[in-house]
Amino acid sequence: MSSFRRTALVAALAVTTAALATAVASPAPASAALPTAAVAVGDSFISGEGAGAYAPVVDVNGVAQGFPGWTAPNSNAYFCHRSANASLHRANLPGIQARFNLACSGGQPYDIATASASRTKGRQVAAQLDQLRAVAQTHDIDLVLVGLGSNNSTFTFGNVAEKCANRFIADAWTGWWEFWAYLNGPVPQQPCSDADLATPAQLDAATVETVAAARQLLTTLDQVDADGQHRIVFQDYTNPLPFDLNATFHSEDSRDDTRDKFRALGAERYAAGCPIHRASLLPGHHFSQGLGTLVQSTRDTLAAEFPTADLVYLNVQRAFDGARLCESAASPTGALATPIRLQDSPPSGALVTSLSGKDKIAIQRIANTCATYFQTCQESWHPNAAGHQVLGQCLTGAAATAAPAVSCVRAGDGSVTVS
Repeated sequence: MSSFRRTALVAALAVTTAALATAVASPAPASAALPTAAVAVGDSFISGEGAGAYAPVVDVNGVAQGFPGWTAPNSNAYFCHRSANASLHRANLPGIQARFNLACSGGQPYDIATASASRTKGRQVAAQLDQLRAVAQTHDIDLVLVGLGSNNSTFTFGNVAEKCANRFIADAWTGWWEFWAYLNGPVPQQPCSDADLATPAQLDAATVETVAAARQLLTTLDQVDADGQHRIVFQDYTNPLPFDLNATFHSEDSRDDTRDKFRALGAERYAAGCPIHRASLLPGHHFSQGLGTLVQSTRDTLAAEFPTADLVYLNVQRAFDGARLCESAASPTGALATPIRLQDSPPSGALVTSLSGKDKIAIQRIANTCATYFQTCQESWHPNAAGHQVLGQCLTGAAATAAPAVSCVRAGDGSVTVS
């Protein structure tokens, strides 16, 4: 071999070796990281019921449903009432680039893994986990806000609220000798008791149901989350009513709610947003506390089953302290929850803000409108936009905490602390 050819070959080998070394030393370009996202799943206290600014909701057929009219079926996807003012959108979440509200007013544990449309009184939306999987295709899910438990196959918040409010209204407008004919028959007129709202056995059954749904959520997230890193915040519920009403609402025309027939007082409390017996308030708080135990038990059970999971219990039962309905004489002004509001028949969107001067026939007609077209009254006794602003502060704290459980408390000056 000539010296020229040998020299040329050595040179060529040297160039090739250098090129290979460079190729090995330089890693291949990494795929672009997915944008981060926070997601909300669950029921009305998460979806933003009562906060207004409701967005169209995609139904099971892939069609975005805007407001369908007051006489449309309550199963319409729009009535999930996903609000732009919901706490998910109000929270300060550093590092989160997108937010997806998949919750649905009236949502139950059943709706997490199964289409709500397939159950009685469900809405025409896909399973929330199916919606979550779609988000995971385009985003890295870093935070999930969960609100489950107040609705289940045993009891629902709406039924509990309706029961106690109807008893008060019936008691206020009718005497013991009169019959109160609602759509479903006579309505009792005594205050609600603990057992009327949820028995221990019912709460136990609801806990089992909620744990099973949350377990499916955690399992799915482990399968679809881009980097496997995500915090799950289990939020409980705040009662829209105080432990006792402001003294302004105790009696009217020398009649309190232990008397037979007290229409003026009934009208006064309805206008203020709290048509309820004072004796029903403590059972209502026992119910809220029971829901808190349910949510905390769900978090703790799953923390034992998923020891590496990042799970936080967010207690918001004192988040509305000092600003509940009828806690001040100005109610509903300044309250963080929506007053009970109904519409007359046929429903037109005009809310009945006063029952003063109405007889029991008019009251019956108005109440039946709510029963027939539940969407006309479903915003009642939920956090309003200001309430979700507070709950957003609660979520901000829960997203940043190093603790497994935090409480969100509103002070008398309106400041909110999470600890």
